[in-house]
Amino acid sequence: MARGGHWGTAGSLLLGVWLPAVLCQTTAAPGNGQPKLRLAGYPRKHNEGRVEVFHQGEWGTICDDDFTLSTAHVLCRQLGFVSATGWSHGAKYGAGTGKIWLDNVVCGGAETSVERCHSRGWGNSDCTHDEDAGVACKDERLPGFNDSNLIEMQVDERRMEDVRLRPLSGAARLPITEGVVEVKYKEGWAHICNVGWTAKNSRVVCGMMGFPAEKPGGRSSSSPGAYRIRSVACTGNEVHLSACAAQFVSANETALCVGGGPAAVRCVPGPQFAQTKSQKRRRTSPLVKARLKGGARVGEGRVEVLKGAAWGTVCDDRWNLQSASVVCRQLGFGSAIEAPTGARMGQGVGPVYMNEVQCRGDERSLWDCPHKAITSEDCQHMEDASVKCNVPYMAFDKTIRLSGGRSRLEGRVETVISMAAGTETWGLVCGDGWTMREARVVCRQLGLNFASSALQETWYWDSSNVTDMVMSGLKCTGDEMALSDCQRHRSVSCQRAGSQFSAGVICSDTASDLVLNAPLVEQTVYIEDRPLHLLYCAAEENCLSKSAAKANWPYGQRRLLRFSAQIHNIGHADFRPKLSRHSWVWHECHRHYHSMDIFTHYDLLTTNGTRVADGHKASFCLEDTECQEGVSKHYECANFGEQGITAGCWDLYRHDIDCQWIDITDVMPGNYILQVVINPNFEVAESDFSNNGMQCNLKYDGHRVWLHKCHLGDSLSEEAGRSPELYPGQLSNQIS
Repeated sequence: MARGGHWGTAGSLLLGVWLPAVLCQTTAAPGNGQPKLRLAGYPRKHNEGRVEVFHQGEWGTICDDDFTLSTAHVLCRQLGFVSATGWSHGAKYGAGTGKIWLDNVVCGGAETSVERCHSRGWGNSDCTHDEDAGVACKDERLPGFNDSNLIEMQVDERRMEDVRLRPLSGAARLPITEGVVEVKYKEGWAHICNVGWTAKNSRVVCGMMGFPAEKPGGRSSSSPGAYRIRSVACTGNEVHLSACAAQFVSANETALCVGGGPAAVRCVPGPQFAQTKSQKRRRTSPLVKARLKGGARVGEGRVEVLKGAAWGTVCDDRWNLQSASVVCRQLGFGSAIEAPTGARMGQGVGPVYMNEVQCRGDERSLWDCPHKAITSEDCQHMEDASVKCNVPYMAFDKTIRLSGGRSRLEGRVETVISMAAGTETWGLVCGDGWTMREARVVCRQLGLNFASSALQETWYWDSSNVTDMVMSGLKCTGDEMALSDCQRHRSVSCQRAGSQFSAGVICSDTASDLVLNAPLVEQTVYIEDRPLHLLYCAAEENCLSKSAAKANWPYGQRRLLRFSAQIHNIGHADFRPKLSRHSWVWHECHRHYHSMDIFTHYDLLTTNGTRVADGHKASFCLEDTECQEGVSKHYECANFGEQGITAGCWDLYRHDIDCQWIDITDVMPGNYILQVVINPNFEVAESDFSNNGMQCNLKYDGHRVWLHKCHLGDSLSEEAGRSPELYPGQLSNQIS
């Protein structure tokens, strides 16, 4: 609280997808010889399930005999979670298959691997799969745990590993929307016999390739090939072809595809990936009432739905891949790879609209699915549902790279400027005006999640043989899929030459996300006429309007519009000032350090957007005023302490703190818009900048002030955000 790249290579990678699906998730392969674990079963959330262990090339289960919470703690930590919240017996998540690898497991709780616990030994068990043990882990990841956390399909080893589309006619424009369906086996790629192939089968394949729908009349291919699958029969709602009924043929069969040929599909791209202008103009529906927020990559994020004029979230109870796929297709992507729960893409704000959503998978909108309307007691934002969607492969990662950094997550930005005749020609990006928004596009384009730093100088990194500046004047919104989609100079113009002044980035798995408590602004606003003799410190920090310099100090007064600002960090990383402590500025008058020169902008605008008064808030001090249950405070300003806002905590700038105002001495009575913007210069990384602004309708009659309709900048529909409304009542009045 404030107080005192080669296209040929890209073509060879066309749209191979990792095997996703509904039943289980796997830990990253351990680097210390520990057994590989995964959570399985249904129904379940991503942090709970039947425990399965990989031993001697085969997945198996653990018996519940002698199982305790201490054993669950060991397993959850090995799975990458901080601890266990419970465990289950009697195959709560369904009976497994295969071996029961461990029985009578007894752990003390401090072991680094279940292998170090006492047991009957590998494969020695007197249990049945009706006694399979399960765990429920706390939905908080261990720092630095490297896990893709995909929900993968539990598939027999003999079945398909990968699926791809091979274009029918040599090289093709990306994305590849039609081609022969090929499945990968240990011995290579094989075809699927198209006898009995249906549009529902095509729908499943197109969804895997990142496309929302299939075109009728998929083309056939006359080219011969090895056939490994036939008689495919999908319902159309599967998220992966391996979930469909099919017949797998052996290599020694002779009549593999009588009267048919290789199955081929034609897919409809979503508007973001359209190849023609007419396709780009097409919309999936007249009004798309869903959006994704807080995700690091295209096609992933927290699910938000529009009800009336306001956006709200979806509770994760019974949330699964079928419901997630409806959202993905509704937004122009393919089927879902994963249906994360527990606000894994950050917590939303505002209402929670839907609970226990149960889609079949073929609905056009999430609102068409059976669901329950809920109250705030039923579900909190810590249970917000998210999605990760299949998206078409566009080879964006082949046109940009990082060099000179200490790890793959950082470096000087280099981009392809020519691909004529198959050459690789790389150049640098000018660091002038380079901000966090441009940096986050680079990290997204490379699949490296969020940007944590945007560097305008990179002299401390090793230089490469790339020295030419080929891009300058970049201005991104932060939502682009590639740096080439951003505005930039037609001809390169860089004020400082040399690779040491080229743009650089540092990427991160997580990011903070700041939002303002809009209702609190509405509840605490008032007007104060403050004597000038109490405003010397405020004048020193430029917290008054320009006309104050001409006032008859120390006589007279200034009229101040005051309110409290409560800033929540709803992301998954702490919000830290850009500058380290040794660069903070001491202000003697208020006797505190500023860790950021401008932390918040305050503006009073006319209804047509003209600014009539403004204020700014330096970070008097960023600290944890209060936190959510279970979250500990990390930042306190006393005794020159560290500044920041912990994820899950908030900082409160009270209305009675110096500079927590707008000087409206010169403002005439009328109707206005109060606007507050946090982190306005994008100095600190966030997962979402679109929710940093707040607006209110304000009426000022020369003596009193009314606020109405305070909302985050993106919390209402576009139409509602633009429409003026009458003021239903006085929320605050007398001048103090």
